[in-house]
Amino acid sequence: MTTALIADDEDLPRTELRRMLATAWPALQVVAECEHGPAAVEALAALAPDIAFLDIRMPGSSGLEVARAASGRCHVVFTTAYDSHAIEAFEAGAVDYLLKPVQADRLAQTVARLRERLAAREAAPPLDALVAQLAERLQPGAGPGAERLRWISASVGDTIKLFGIDDVLFFQSDEKYTRVVTASDEAHVRKPLKEIAEGLDPDAFWQVHRGVIVRAAAVARATRDELGRITLHLKQHRETLPVSQACAWRFKPM
Repeated sequence: MTTALIADDEDLPRTELRRMLATAWPALQVVAECEHGPAAVEALAALAPDIAFLDIRMPGSSGLEVARAASGRCHVVFTTAYDSHAIEAFEAGAVDYLLKPVQADRLAQTVARLRERLAAREAAPPLDALVAQLAERLQPGAGPGAERLRWISASVGDTIKLFGIDDVLFFQSDEKYTRVVTASDEAHVRKPLKEIAEGLDPDAFWQVHRGVIVRAAAVARATRDELGRITLHLKQHRETLPVSQACAWRFKPM
C-alpha cells in the first residue's frame, strides 16, 4: 500500500488535492492532512509516508523546512500558488511540483512519475541542495525571478473561495485578517497584509496606505480635499480608499 500526507494551511486546496488524488490514484492512501509545518514533521516521523505533498508556505514551519525533515525518507511534491520561481529548480526531475489550483492533467503526470519511481524502488532523493536553492528564490525582493502570487483562498463563513490574483481590486488589513475585494465579491484570508505583499508584483499592486494595497489598473481617479488628503476612486467598485502621506507621491501630477 502506498501512503501519502498532505500539508497545506488552507482548507480548500488541501481538500481539493485529496479529492483529485482519489480520482487520479485510487489505491493511494492519504494517512494525514496537516495544517502547519510542525504537524507535518510529526506525521512524517510517526507514519513514515511514501509521499509528502507539501505547500511551500505554511505557518510554524514552511514546506521547505518540512522537506528537510523528509529528505531521503520519502518522495516530495511541492504545491504552490506561485509561478516561475521553481521551474529551473525542478529541472532535474527528482522532485515534482504542482501549481495551485491543481489541474487534473498536471496531477496525472505527477502521479505517473511517482508510481514509476516507487515501482523501480528508487530511493527518495536528498533535498538539502534543492531546499537551499528554493529558499534563496523565496526571499522577498529576490529579483525579477521572484515568485508571484497567482491565487488566494479566502473564507466567507463556512465557505472557502478561490480568487485569481488578476481579479483582485484591493487588499485591506482587517485586524488579524486581510480583506480581499474583487469587482463582484469579497472575503477574508488568514494572512497579514505584509505577507501577501511579498507575493505581489509591485508594479501592478501599489501600497497606498499601511493597511491598503490596490491594483494600480483598478484606480479610476484620485481626489484631494482641502486638507491635502488623497482618496482613491475605483473603476469597478463604489468603495473609496485612503492614501497616506507617505504614499502620496504616487499621485502627484506629471
